[in-house]
Amino acid sequence: MPVTPRKAMVLAAGLGLRMRPLTDHTPKPLVSVAGQPLLDHVLNKLAVAGVSEAVVNVHYLPDQIIEHVKTRKQPRVIISDERDKVLGTGGAVVKALPLLGPEPFFHVNSDTMWIDGVRPNLARLAETFNPAKMDILLLMAPTASSIGYGGRGDYSMLPDGALRKRREQQVVPFVYAGAAIMSPSIFADAPFGEFSLTRLFDRANEQERLFGLRLDGVWMHVGTPDAVQAAEEAFLESVA
Repeated sequence: MPVTPRKAMVLAAGLGLRMRPLTDHTPKPLVSVAGQPLLDHVLNKLAVAGVSEAVVNVHYLPDQIIEHVKTRKQPRVIISDERDKVLGTGGAVVKALPLLGPEPFFHVNSDTMWIDGVRPNLARLAETFNPAKMDILLLMAPTASSIGYGGRGDYSMLPDGALRKRREQQVVPFVYAGAAIMSPSIFADAPFGEFSLTRLFDRANEQERLFGLRLDGVWMHVGTPDAVQAAEEAFLESVA
């Protein structure tokens, strides 16, 4: 029986450089889209998915984020304070592991936004995650039809969900949508300090333990001020 993760890691430490001038005085996770900070969009989805505790890492303008989440009950937010050093996406999780515990956990970027289809995508991830054959399950969005994304994609996907990394000149059908389930065991021999999660994605890929699930709905990459408007329009259209 699939077990829904009760804990989540939310990455909220980025500098948001491409989001300037919106991030000159506001951390990117608190930039508002459709009347709500990006971080709240993510935390609300985690609450609906049954997550009781979310570890949120902070680095840039950390006090604003700490203040924003301190009264939140669903999920309860635990701060992983990285204001003294940059740890990267991988080092951030290593630092937070004692808070995340031994079970698989949700891992979500605070600047990812999506409109769910018929069923919530986080629930679909939880149902699909099989620790016997997967170390990491990524939510994958279509490269071509996602809002605010202009890249070549990250992976192609086999019928069973196994992922194959894009080669240099290749264009592939799927881009990582910034939400995943991970087993803490993949960090067993990870270094302390700054490193990128893509190292662990690559290793899981080589061991054929990296899988994907196609997002049901619409994904929005909110990376620039222009993308905020595009995401707002799509979001407001979806609830009209």
